[in-house]
Amino acid sequence: MEQRIPNPQQWERGPRIVAVGGGTGLSTMLRGLKKYTKNLTAVVTVADDGGGSGVLRQDLGMPPPGDIRHCMEALANTEPVMERLLTYRFTEGSLAGQSFGNLILAALHGVTGSFEEAVTQMSHVLAITGRVIPVTSADVRLEAVFENGARVVGESKIYACKKEQDCRIHHVALIPPRPAPLPAAIRAIGEADLILLGPGSLYTSVIPNLLVEGVAQAIARSDAPKIYVCNIMTQEGETEGYTAADHLEALLSHGVPGLVDLCLANSAPVEPGLLEKYRAEDAAPLVVDRERVADLGLELVERPVAAREGDFARHDPDQLAGAILEIYRQRAVRIFGGERRYILEE
Repeated sequence: MEQRIPNPQQWERGPRIVAVGGGTGLSTMLRGLKKYTKNLTAVVTVADDGGGSGVLRQDLGMPPPGDIRHCMEALANTEPVMERLLTYRFTEGSLAGQSFGNLILAALHGVTGSFEEAVTQMSHVLAITGRVIPVTSADVRLEAVFENGARVVGESKIYACKKEQDCRIHHVALIPPRPAPLPAAIRAIGEADLILLGPGSLYTSVIPNLLVEGVAQAIARSDAPKIYVCNIMTQEGETEGYTAADHLEALLSHGVPGLVDLCLANSAPVEPGLLEKYRAEDAAPLVVDRERVADLGLELVERPVAAREGDFARHDPDQLAGAILEIYRQRAVRIFGGERRYILEE
């Protein structure tokens, strides 16, 4: 079912959607959702310690800006030149590998003295649709514990360690444990009409948010529909061999009961050329094991949400947003005489 883009009035009054995660999966989804509602909030992990973000984190003592920046780029309403500037990555000298967008956030962090305020100010500069909120302002590290008992600290080290250990991740944890959330993140979750988890790297983008004090509990308390958006492919160095139910079991084991109501999975085939490319990387299309998902007590919806073109197997922003809004419309209820819940009008 193709969704109709709302008019400006409907967009202004659109559903309050909170998307929890990080990485390119989250930013891809945001690009589609921003067409349907102004009331969009991304709650984003800050556990990254690799690449340009890791350098700024180590040198300046600031939270890693990479995932935050990706989300702001997706939600920005800027001129083409500014968009090119934000995504420009230096290729030479001491700044090689560093993103210009990361440097803007670093400068604003220095000016304001607060990463949360730096994100707010950059959001104003880019005139973004909605809000981007770091899940915590604490300096956190991600630890992975494997099924054979091996441990590794550092998000950027998990891939190599998993390949070396050749066994599944048992669980991940934050160091220090249970850091305090940003109050704005908890408020946004509590006010949401729809809560989305994923898509994105299971152990390094989605689950770290649930390890922040009170976040999983706030999601579970909400009476909004709660949807886990499955990845299209498994991920080398993290979820090789995982099915949809495996993803959900890992998510639930790190969270609390009531965290998810529904699982949205892709039903479109992946192009053969991409399959060969991913097979070489020990990745494959995610198997949707329907009976196991049902045994978890969760509803399953399958829709063709994979992009038909491109060098990577990723979600199509418009198809994914349309599927999400279709599910929301089917489940949304008007509440009169109290707090308003919104649906998109036919």
